[in-house]
Amino acid sequence: MTRTVREMPYFDQDLFIKAEARGPLTAKAYRDLVSKLSRAAQGDGIDRVMADNKLDAIVAPTDSPAWPTDYVLGDHSVATSSTPAAIAGYPHVTVPAGQISGLPFGLSFFGSPRTEIKLIRYAYAFEQATNARKPPQYLPTAKY
Repeated sequence: MTRTVREMPYFDQDLFIKAEARGPLTAKAYRDLVSKLSRAAQGDGIDRVMADNKLDAIVAPTDSPAWPTDYVLGDHSVATSSTPAAIAGYPHVTVPAGQISGLPFGLSFFGSPRTEIKLIRYAYAFEQATNARKPPQYLPTAKY
């Protein structure tokens, strides 16, 4: 019996193959990199910005505005503010913030460890004040 293996299209399978070839998560090089990135995102990053500026939270657009799916070139995200919190392992809340050209975008609230309750309160207050969430319309085509 011949088995056919199929990959999902357009999702850079090559990245997964390259990542797997680099070795296990227990490798010293990987552990050293995780340690370096954690220091950069935590003590030298988010913690320092919050302390130097006496902040309770950092608020930023979650990602670049959404874009229509490009089946030839794939995704083309420009910037994201969720990465530093993810690398640091810090709490992060995203809420709908509106639409650009009919496509949604979000606003992120992130902060120091154990500030989840505070961040959820800020995010909830933003949602209540702006009423920015719009239910999806499931249109047959997106307008560009």
